[in-house]
Amino acid sequence: MASGFFALLDDIAAIMDDVAVMSKVAAKKTAGILGDDLAVNAEKASGFASSRELPVLWAISKGSLINKIIILPIAFLLSAFFPLAIIIILVLGGLFLAYEGAEKIHEFFFHRHHDKIEITEQTFTEEEILALEKDKIKSAIVTDFILSVEIVIIALGTVIGQPITQQIAVVSIIAILATVGVYGIVALIVRMDEAGLKLIQLSSKERSAAKFIGNILVQALPKVIKSLSVIGTIALIMVAGGIFVHNIDYLHHFAPQLPSIVKEFIIGLLFGFVVLAIVNLFKKVFGKK
Repeated sequence: MASGFFALLDDIAAIMDDVAVMSKVAAKKTAGILGDDLAVNAEKASGFASSRELPVLWAISKGSLINKIIILPIAFLLSAFFPLAIIIILVLGGLFLAYEGAEKIHEFFFHRHHDKIEITEQTFTEEEILALEKDKIKSAIVTDFILSVEIVIIALGTVIGQPITQQIAVVSIIAILATVGVYGIVALIVRMDEAGLKLIQLSSKERSAAKFIGNILVQALPKVIKSLSVIGTIALIMVAGGIFVHNIDYLHHFAPQLPSIVKEFIIGLLFGFVVLAIVNLFKKVFGKK
């Protein structure tokens, strides 16, 4: 009886070890898209009055958690009864991510000067401010849903041949880490300037370490968000390229002399601009009609 109990404990420990190892692998695979998720949400959660930043971020976080609660059961059912669908969704998601990355690069080089608008002083009522806030939260949750699908599917792709219990454990861990980790870091980022102002206000001396650090934090926030946007764009293309290379046999064996990171970036970029060209062509055709 006792030996059977200890054998059961050994089996549980072995399963937990396997889950921990597979979770590390899945975390590495999803790191790129988590970087983009971080960049996108840092942009979405900034630009509000300081008193509204954390409530807005909390609303987006709850929406993200609901997204994953919806996505996870569907992903597990597909994995159990139609595993080919996981590969199809991965590739389609890869096309979307590649398109997003290519579109950002295209916008940066060809449209950034046209996007500048004249800023005029406007006063908004409280109802208008709340409506704008609600729209931005809704937009962030929709974007999070798309990225959450990719995070879950990529994580699931790393454990697709494993028992369903291990799949559920690994993917659920990644989903929870993605929500808590990303939005926790975003909360720190969007409050950087507020923390900097507090340090400046607390410092009574003209030249002090607290004031110096405070000024750095205040000035760093826009640069950090802009840097995250660039890193996120590169991450989109890299993740997309990795999806194509690992799930399309021809591309997997294409140009073996190239380092994998270079090959994935080039393939992701090429696919992205092809999809961008097709989308722009459709816009022109249907726009004329």
